[in-house]
This record gives sequence, C-alpha cells and structure tokens, in this order.
Amino acid sequence: MGSHRRTAPSSGSERSTALALGLLSAAATALGAVPATAAPQEDTRAEVDRLYREAEKATEAYNAADERADALRRDIADAQDGIARKQQRVNTMREALGSLAGSQYRSGGLDPTLSLLLSEDPEDYLRKASVLDRLGVHQTAELRKLRGTLRSLSQDRAEASERLGALDRSRKAAATHKRTVERKLAEARRLLGSLPAGERAAWDRASRSGRTDLPGPAGAPASGRAAAAVAAARSALGRPYVWGANGPSGFDCSGLTQWAYAQAGVALPRTSQAQRHAGRQVPLSEARPGDLVLYRSDASHVAMYMGNGQVIHAPYPGAPVRYDPVGMMPVSSVTRV
Repeated sequence: MGSHRRTAPSSGSERSTALALGLLSAAATALGAVPATAAPQEDTRAEVDRLYREAEKATEAYNAADERADALRRDIADAQDGIARKQQRVNTMREALGSLAGSQYRSGGLDPTLSLLLSEDPEDYLRKASVLDRLGVHQTAELRKLRGTLRSLSQDRAEASERLGALDRSRKAAATHKRTVERKLAEARRLLGSLPAGERAAWDRASRSGRTDLPGPAGAPASGRAAAAVAAARSALGRPYVWGANGPSGFDCSGLTQWAYAQAGVALPRTSQAQRHAGRQVPLSEARPGDLVLYRSDASHVAMYMGNGQVIHAPYPGAPVRYDPVGMMPVSSVTRV
C-alpha cells in the first residue's frame, strides 16, 4: 500500500509532463504549419522577381554590346573607304612615276650634262629640268606621306577588327547568359503556375498593376517632342515584350522608350543606362509626361512617365506593354529629354 501511495503522485506527474509535452508539440506543429506552406510560395515569388531582374540586366548588356558592335562596324567601313581612296591615289602616283621613268628610258636615259650640251635651247632645258626635279621631289614626299598614312590606317583597321572580335565574343556571352536566364524564367513560371490562383493574383498585384485602360496623360508634357513620344508609347500598349527588340511589333524596356522618342524625331541611346544621361535629370516630384523614369541603382529598367502617378513600360517576358504605378520598383532617377 505504501509503495502504491508513493507511485501514484509520480504517475500523475509523468502524465502531466507527457500532456504538457504533447500540447507543446501540437502548438509547435500548428505554428510550423504556416511557414511550411508559406515559405515555398514566398521563395517562388522572390525567385521570380530575382530572375526578372537578371533577365533585364542580361538584355541591357546584350543591347549595349550590340550597339557598340554596330558603331564599330560603321567606323571600320569608313576607314576602309578612306584606305581605298588613298590607295587609288597612291596607284595614280605610281602610274605617273612609271610614265616619267618610261619617258626617260625612251629618250635614251642621257646624262643631264650631255642633254644640256646637246639641247638647242639650254635655258628651256634647265627650266623643264627644274620643274621635273621639283615634281619628282613632291611626288616622292607625297607617296611617302600616303604610305605612312596607309600603314597607320591599316593598323587602325586591324585594331578595330580585334575590338570587333572582342565585342562579338562579349555579345555571344551575353546571349548565352540570356539563354540561361530564359531557362530559369521557364522554371520560375512553372513554379509560379503551381501556386494557387489567389497567390498568383496577389503576386501580380504586389509587383505590377498590369493595366492598359487608364485615361490619357495628366499634366502637360515638357515639350512637343515629349508629347509625340507619349502618343507613340500609348500606341504601343498591348504589344509584347521581346528580348532585344526596339519595335514596332515588340519591345524590351529601353527599346520601347527609344522607339517612342524616335517617332518624335529624337535619337535616344539603346540602353537604359545610357538613356539615364540623355537629358536633364529632375526630381520625381516634378516628373511630367514623357520623362524617362529609371529604376534600381544600376538603371537596369526604364519606363515613360504618363502622369497620374503612372508609367508605360515593357515589363518582362510574357507581359505586354502596359501601365503600372511609377513606384512599382525603386526609382533611381528621372530624365527629361
């Protein structure tokens, strides 16, 4: 009996401990249930955002390399034209010098002293000889100068070709990176598609509004060319985002703004980083329709301000040109063209 009385409290204590542990375990399970389901969804959204940022950076790098390559090709073509023209001048001079040498040979190649003694008009001979001598010196000097120039231009052309090769390699590297990002985007889209419809809608609302039906610009554009660019950007609403494209059937972010301003007769640089410096920077609070809004510290995305706190831009692959809030991403600067 004594033994039984001693064990009874112990059994109650063990049961209480077991019950408490069970309740703690249940509570921990309940608390852990939310992160267990939410964390993968949050990770998917974060991964999609990260991949979109990488995609834009890769596109802008590709555009920059392509623009540099095109400019260098034009420089090389101009250099080759100049070389060809100067080579023709050299050939003409060589022919003239050859004709003079042939004439001297046919005349017997007489010693100048004998030619002078045999000449019927020594003064006329001396006059002609002086002219020929000066002409020969001039032609020799000119030929020497042109040959030096030709060597210099040939060297420049070789160096330019080397630079072009480096740019082509850089562009291929950018294209390879783009393909890698596209594969990642495909995976991100697959993961995003696995989320419940409500989660997908919440992600889209949190990232960008996606509206294409807003009213016209609020406030006056800063200039006539800005007004024309605004009209062009509005005409592009609904067209698809296309890698490396600058219209008119598809655009990337800087391709849209470049094309819109081209319709206004203004030539913008190809990349968003260069477009940041294509005009005068103004505070966001003073933005007017037609101003360029640059995003992120590296200016890897650009949009056109429309007023009413809205911009038009080409967002990312799979999304059309559309309106979004100006504060959809961190704004780094605003440029008035």
